[in-house]
Amino acid sequence: MQIGIIGAGNIGATLARRFVELGHDVTIANSREPETVRDVADSCGATAATAADATRGAELVVVTIPEKSVPKLHSSVLDGAPDAVVVDTGNYYPRRDGKIEAIEDGTPESQWVAEQLGRPVVKAFNNIHSEHLANEGRPSGTPGRIALPIAGDDPGDKAVVARLIDELGFDAIDAGTLEESWRQQPGTPVYGTDHDAEGVRVALASASPERPQDFRA
Repeated sequence: MQIGIIGAGNIGATLARRFVELGHDVTIANSREPETVRDVADSCGATAATAADATRGAELVVVTIPEKSVPKLHSSVLDGAPDAVVVDTGNYYPRRDGKIEAIEDGTPESQWVAEQLGRPVVKAFNNIHSEHLANEGRPSGTPGRIALPIAGDDPGDKAVVARLIDELGFDAIDAGTLEESWRQQPGTPVYGTDHDAEGVRVALASASPERPQDFRA
């Protein structure tokens, strides 16, 4: 699969390395020139590019940048990948991102991201630590295999992401629509955890839509 990754932080770099190991064709970019992401790309076998070039022709695009940076993406950045599944791994941290009124008022974070990008997204990879994503994958059927929630409105898009999650060594758990993606946001019972499939389902079901004070501006 041809995969474009926008963002070369911990999650972006980890996904790039793991996807390359699995045989995917990966191009990675950040908000600056390709040379600034060259070391990350070389270390994992990906190709460094501009954001527009990273997404051009991609079947899957991973957006893994701070929430505050999402509106700064050029509006045409996804034009070269009109049919790509778009994955949002982001989380809203007011101390880093500043106050985003719509999210503070209750709009789920990934729903807000989708509005900024003008494209549907699948929320995934936002609740796992990067080192666990890198090292804790296990074969399907392994007892206690870590599970990851995914939320989105298109069943086909979610199926694509679920297959990749399985390839990476984790179980994918359908967390509902994008409107329900608050169930996996920071401060919820599933956030930052390594639950198995049943544990993720229980955590999602017990989540509250009220944003915890620690994650409010």
